[in-house]
Amino acid sequence: MSDTDTKRAAPDELSRLMGIMERLRDGCPWDRKQDHRSLRPYLVEEAFEVLDALDEGSAAALREELGDLLFQIVFHAQLAREQGDFDLGDVVRGVADKLESRHPHVFGEVPPLDAEAALRSWAALKLEERRRKGVAHPSALDGVPTMAPALLRAERIGEKAARTGFDWPSRDGVRAKLDEELRELDEAVASGDRRHMEEELGDLLFSVCNLARWLETPAEDALRGAIDRFSRRFRAVESTLASEGRSPSDCSPEELDRLWNEAKRRLARP
Repeated sequence: MSDTDTKRAAPDELSRLMGIMERLRDGCPWDRKQDHRSLRPYLVEEAFEVLDALDEGSAAALREELGDLLFQIVFHAQLAREQGDFDLGDVVRGVADKLESRHPHVFGEVPPLDAEAALRSWAALKLEERRRKGVAHPSALDGVPTMAPALLRAERIGEKAARTGFDWPSRDGVRAKLDEELRELDEAVASGDRRHMEEELGDLLFSVCNLARWLETPAEDALRGAIDRFSRRFRAVESTLASEGRSPSDCSPEELDRLWNEAKRRLARP
């Protein structure tokens, strides 16, 4: 199918999905019971399943999970339509208008910009939009969801602050900040003050997220990868011990360390 044919088919398929949604709200007892609040867990779940599909690298899985996420958007839009608030057309129109207005270097008369200048322009235009909406003191940090995972939120906060110029001049400064925060955490641990330890640990984690931004490696993705590697290695250790009728709790720290290193070598990338 050509790009032109795809563009023509998309509105038809979206209209079909909207029609299916209307019928579900009319004919399915479960769908009739739902409201914005009851659907919240499914919206979060579907977003994370999209991330899983991206990690998997399967185009078919990604297509399916994007469809499931789209259905959640259509569902919320249908609920809003029934309440007389807005409909899916308003949602699509709103995001299309926003993208055009925030890219004057693409859709307007502004000369072309490089990537960094485009980001600064985007941030400035967002602030101006908030002022027009009556926000008395808009902040460059506005727009980061408070419900987002803390790691992702930390990275986005650091990114938004950096767009205003509030940042280190080089990566070396960010790396030095990690050493500073580690020293302060050690001091907090030595003091035995639980609250102080929590604060300094938080500062260290926030600094790690800033380093991830400078390395252009999303902290959320890096941690997901680390968790996956740990899980595979730990399962390999469990499997080795199970073949001997044992479990990790039966082993000494030295034996566990040896088995862990063996699993790490065995599962290392070629």
